[in-house]
Amino acid sequence: MSASNHTLSYHDYNSTSYTSNVIAAARALLQALFAVQPRQAAVVEQCSLEESRSLLTRLADDYERHSPNLSAELRFMASRG
Repeated sequence: MSASNHTLSYHDYNSTSYTSNVIAAARALLQALFAVQPRQAAVVEQCSLEESRSLLTRLADDYERHSPNLSAELRFMASRG
């Protein structure tokens, strides 16, 4: 078996048809989707997870006197992660 090197080429035609606009929009969407780096997304997710835990803990503290069962559930949800 021989390996061949295939490259994709892009031709920019100066047309303003509906089809070319849709193709350009799809290309821009794909570029935006693949431009996100996974490591950065994981850092953002970790920050939001810690914020969620602290929010649930604060809510549990607020409801401790009025509804101890709800407070216990909120603390359990915060501990699950």
